[in-house]
Amino acid sequence: MSSSQFRLLGRRRFLPFFITQTLGAFNDNLYKQALVLALLFKLSTGLAAGLLVNLCALLFILPFFLFSALGGQLGERFAKDRLMRLLKLAECIIMLMGAAGILLGHLGLMLVALFLMGTHSALFGPVKYAILPQHLQSQELLGGNALVETGTFLAILGGSLFAGLLMTSQAYAHWVAFFVLLVAVVGYLASRWIPSAPAALPDLPLSWHLPRSTLAIMRLGFAQSALVSRALIANSWFWFVGAIYLTQIPAYVKEVLQGDETLVTLILTLFSVGIATGSLLCERLSGRDVAMSARLIPVGAIGLSLFGLLLWWHSSALIPAGMPRDWLQIVREGQAGWAFMDIFGLGLFGGIYIVPLYALIQARTEDSQRTRVIAAGNILNALFMMGSALLAMLLLGMAGLSIPQLFLVVALLNLLINAGLFWHGLRAVSASVTGSA
Repeated sequence: MSSSQFRLLGRRRFLPFFITQTLGAFNDNLYKQALVLALLFKLSTGLAAGLLVNLCALLFILPFFLFSALGGQLGERFAKDRLMRLLKLAECIIMLMGAAGILLGHLGLMLVALFLMGTHSALFGPVKYAILPQHLQSQELLGGNALVETGTFLAILGGSLFAGLLMTSQAYAHWVAFFVLLVAVVGYLASRWIPSAPAALPDLPLSWHLPRSTLAIMRLGFAQSALVSRALIANSWFWFVGAIYLTQIPAYVKEVLQGDETLVTLILTLFSVGIATGSLLCERLSGRDVAMSARLIPVGAIGLSLFGLLLWWHSSALIPAGMPRDWLQIVREGQAGWAFMDIFGLGLFGGIYIVPLYALIQARTEDSQRTRVIAAGNILNALFMMGSALLAMLLLGMAGLSIPQLFLVVALLNLLINAGLFWHGLRAVSASVTGSA
């Protein structure tokens, strides 16, 4: 594997940004998972724990509908490095509120902090992807995006696991409060080293009418070239598929593999390491050429469907054990080995699928529109993730499908959706981009 993408970690134009965004993802998931575990196992609120857990999910994702458009506008009007520093400073204040809520056992403060962290992420997301083309050369975009995706997924996993570890302590509130504040402060300090990234459109008027600005930014996203608009849809489709797998993994482990919480951790680790591996492979597979990387998208799509079908097939062949077991017992039995390989394969081809999409959106969007177009993609991502939850509820509840059968449906849908996207948009435009590169 080419080492060029790893050399970016030794460059000031990338490393401070990478640390800043990775710590942000880590802190989001550390706080969110600690809150969920506290609601389930530590706090007595008088309300149903399941209801509160779903409320947490809603409070975190709602800001992406409300404020992504504003984030896109801010990222065009102001210097991105300064905006990132302000947002990371805001994270420190938000985490101060969250830490106080955890220490006091104050549910209201904790939920407000969660909503504000979602708001922070909604504003930060468009800027973090739009800044890359300003600091990286065109042949570095794939490697830079690969590192960002690798760092993000490993940070999500690490934050969730670290939260679980902290929650085993009797003094969990003090430890969680300390670490969310520490990570926020370190993230802010790292952001101070991000090089200058001047505003692309400093005279852009800000629209504070959120529904109107959201619709305007969505129209801007779909008004892009066929390559960019299809890439936005394909990107959101990835989050649709990923959300279904990630949401169903705990129930899949319990009902199909008949494992305990330790096996959930193993499965999530396999999936995350698969994503990281696939992401890092993209630069070598494409020869560091963004235009050539478009050819990896159908490869990733086919791999996602293939391993989704295999996961359904191998899950159907599992013999019920009759009792829950930990990960070590299940690994020793060897019966679930194929399912483990399938989950790693899903992550691997997911990484191969998603990295070229981000690079194409960044490279083929005008500088003065890039942040707003990425914001449109974030809004679409949130819509697709909500749609994935509704589909899972419909198929598992009303239709009575099993979880492996849901995976089968998603694998087949993935083939259909990507066939439409690829044959009607990405293939033709990829050829024209390659010719003009």
